[in-house]
Amino acid sequence: MTEKKRPLLITTGEPAGIGMDVVLNLAAEGKLQDFDRPIWVTADAKAMQVRADELVAAGVLKSIPSWHTINTDVNVDNFDVNLVEQISKQKINVDSAFILLNVPCAERVTGGQINIANSAMVAQQLDIAHQLAVNGTVAAIVTGPLQKSALIDAGIKLLDGTIFSGHTEFFMQQSGCEKVVMMLANQAMKVALVTTHLPLKDIPAAITADNVRQTVQIVIDDMREKFGLMQPRILVCGLNPHAGEGGHLGMEEIEIINPVLREFIDAGVNISESMPADTLFTTRHLANCDAVIAMYHDQGLPVLKSHGFGDTVNLTLGLPYIRTSVDHGTALDLAGRGGASATSLYQAIVMANEMADRSIVSGSIV
Repeated sequence: MTEKKRPLLITTGEPAGIGMDVVLNLAAEGKLQDFDRPIWVTADAKAMQVRADELVAAGVLKSIPSWHTINTDVNVDNFDVNLVEQISKQKINVDSAFILLNVPCAERVTGGQINIANSAMVAQQLDIAHQLAVNGTVAAIVTGPLQKSALIDAGIKLLDGTIFSGHTEFFMQQSGCEKVVMMLANQAMKVALVTTHLPLKDIPAAITADNVRQTVQIVIDDMREKFGLMQPRILVCGLNPHAGEGGHLGMEEIEIINPVLREFIDAGVNISESMPADTLFTTRHLANCDAVIAMYHDQGLPVLKSHGFGDTVNLTLGLPYIRTSVDHGTALDLAGRGGASATSLYQAIVMANEMADRSIVSGSIV
């Protein structure tokens, strides 16, 4: 398999949700064939066939798209050994929209009904995706939605023994990264976060100089490497209302955030000092920036999603490989019934493919 033909891997996530639905929708529309790379998908093969039948019965699909199933050893430690060779030796119908890597569920899947007995399979998809990406077998990972509560209830832990808090933290720990950055991007803006899935009461303590500094550096590096912007223009939110109002509404801007930002300004980076979030997210400011750094999840993401929910892409900066994702959840009420939009998944695939192509041009092997 040539470098330009390394696959993009889609994980379908929670089997009771719409992950399989949106893959099938794109496959039926011929959109998975838009790319010059093979598309690999992790899912339970039996559940995928059942879901396809349900979508046909619901009138969502006119016919079931074609795919090729690979029954592979799902032992994470050697999953990718000879996998490419194994696939290359099989006669795969040219009309196949994707190659399905079968990751069996423990119990039967019913659309819309969470079964924590199948949560281990969801985590196994992520283990497989990480292994294939870190070893260079696939060019990028595109993740479908999962149900965090189901993994937590099933006792699935992150590598450090803490509860499963999300894709971002999972891939960070698996990759041995000290810090990664969650960014969401659409046509209106790109927003990166200093902190991710924390209760509001824990956020101020997490706004440290090191955390801010690492976040800014990762955003700069990946805006250059993954987006091709060598001199990115970055705006930064303050933590407090009015960016602290000169210390009257909080001291984090004066004592922590701005001193770090001035380090980058003095080094020639086009970055602001902390700005009030309620005025930063206006057309006048956004027209002159490439990325916004917000201090916490619900400071930046509601604004971004209000400008493009459904066509927004979630990506993880700072990993040793490319990972993009949909911007929506499992939508259990839509699974197998119709109504699920595949727009965000398609945009996530487009972004992953563009980043992989850009890495080839820059000399990376993807």
